[in-house]
Amino acid sequence: MRGVTALLRPLKYLLLAAALAYPLTPVSDVYVLHVVVLVMVYMVLAMGLNILPGFCGLLDLGYVGFYGIGAYTAGLLTLNYNLSFWVIVPLAVLNGALWGVILGAPTLRLVGDYFAIVTFGFSELVVLFLTNEIWLTRGPLGLPGIAPVSLDISWLSKLLNPAWNWKYVFSGEAPYYYLGMAMVATVYIVLRRVEDSRLGRAWLAIREDPMAASSTGVNLFAYKVIAFAVSTGIGALAGCFYARWSLFLSPDMFKFWESFLVLCMVVLGGLGNIRGALIGAVVLISLGEVLRVALPSLGLPAETRFLVYGLIMVLIMRFRPGGFFTAVAESTMSSPLINDLRRSLAARKTG
Repeated sequence: MRGVTALLRPLKYLLLAAALAYPLTPVSDVYVLHVVVLVMVYMVLAMGLNILPGFCGLLDLGYVGFYGIGAYTAGLLTLNYNLSFWVIVPLAVLNGALWGVILGAPTLRLVGDYFAIVTFGFSELVVLFLTNEIWLTRGPLGLPGIAPVSLDISWLSKLLNPAWNWKYVFSGEAPYYYLGMAMVATVYIVLRRVEDSRLGRAWLAIREDPMAASSTGVNLFAYKVIAFAVSTGIGALAGCFYARWSLFLSPDMFKFWESFLVLCMVVLGGLGNIRGALIGAVVLISLGEVLRVALPSLGLPAETRFLVYGLIMVLIMRFRPGGFFTAVAESTMSSPLINDLRRSLAARKTG
């Protein structure tokens, strides 16, 4: 086992180096880069949603609403106030987290299907607001002309060469590819650290047995509100990135099907497994792009791919209800205590 791990470690570094170098190579393709950036957006969404059903056992059917809040926050602040992307990111995340608290505070005392229905209704309200409040969002006309991301380090001109152009405006897919990688890595590292923290352990205890968690001093309501705020803030972050990448927003981009797709990614990868959420996003977005091309050639509309997603969900629930990967948190499975217990059990079996 250790030999396999030792072999996989340099392989991971090689794959990372290849991923970093790909946009700079002659074989790079614009369409492939576009799909990879889209996969990264859904990776962040899947990791954010995974906090609720995966860590806390809360079924959220309206996650796309916070994705839309983050996207429109970025779009409106860019068009109306011409703010920098780096200023908008924390504002969008805070706005998404704030709306998560506003929704979660009165509804997190609900359980099961009741909570899921409330979140679904909230996402539909967000879409209706974006569609009908034309004075703010332009309604069905959408928000065109959003400025791309730019990196302004002109303050260095005083220290180095004033004649150089110290403002870089993102153009094409390659800059967003690297920015997306940074975003995914940041969210992944933060969630892994949270998973190993007291907060993450409390969430997992709530998921396994709320009554037992409460009896040990875990404030169920407070920890659920924190989970909802963190989850919705991450969803708003993905929306902020998407707005400055696509340069156009429309209410139709944030319909219920997007929530269903992200939930499929989480279930496919395994509830509570962060890496599983990443792999679920890769599999379903890649499959969606293949079906988008293959279905019209068979005389079927591209929207038929949602039926395929539904079939995948049915098969997963029937044959692999825990997803492709274990539903137990990764940090728990790799902890020294669990490893010692496994070794002692294996020794007893062999003895």
